[in-house]
Amino acid sequence: MTFKKFENLIEQGESTTIEFKQRFSTHEKIAKEIIAFANTKGGFILFGINDNGSIYGLESEKSDNELITECCEKYCEPPVKYNLENIEYKKKDILILYVNESNIKPHRIQDYNSKIDLNTAQVFIRVNDKSVPASKEMIKIMQTQTEERSLTKYNVGKNEKIVFEMLQKKETITVKELSESANISQRRASRTLINLVRANLLFIHIKDNGAEYFTTAI
Repeated sequence: MTFKKFENLIEQGESTTIEFKQRFSTHEKIAKEIIAFANTKGGFILFGINDNGSIYGLESEKSDNELITECCEKYCEPPVKYNLENIEYKKKDILILYVNESNIKPHRIQDYNSKIDLNTAQVFIRVNDKSVPASKEMIKIMQTQTEERSLTKYNVGKNEKIVFEMLQKKETITVKELSESANISQRRASRTLINLVRANLLFIHIKDNGAEYFTTAI
């Protein structure tokens, strides 16, 4: 990476695709950040940089390389694709980790389960400059997108009609709102909205606090 590109990343500040870390903390905490990037748009994690963008530097470059490699390959399930680069900037050692956006989402903290368990899996996504837990709805959508299980034929039933009636009155809808309006369980409301996303009839969005809502895609 050129100094110019590095300086540009620092100038941009933390965002959906950029994270600053003053130092390596624990495998689990770093794996959380890595997973969030892989499950979203990919991005850079810069080690040796304070949250405010000031250059701090690393004390043990070789040791940090090994720890971060372990995070990517052993603490993420499935392992993520990444690129690790060391640079010296103003006599400070900086470690730059680039995490690719994954095409086999969702990634989770290694739990040694053969299949993902929606109730226990630690799955994270990137929302602005934060890494937040993904909801069951988001996990299911990532699974269907990875498996290319979009719904090309979808019959609009009673609950779906309620969704679109609600969206005519207001621009957004949540699982809880559909559950209450249609007098159905939140599980069924969740499944209805997920299927509408799979059918490309709705979009899913995430607020800064990680809360999710849906809007029409047509």
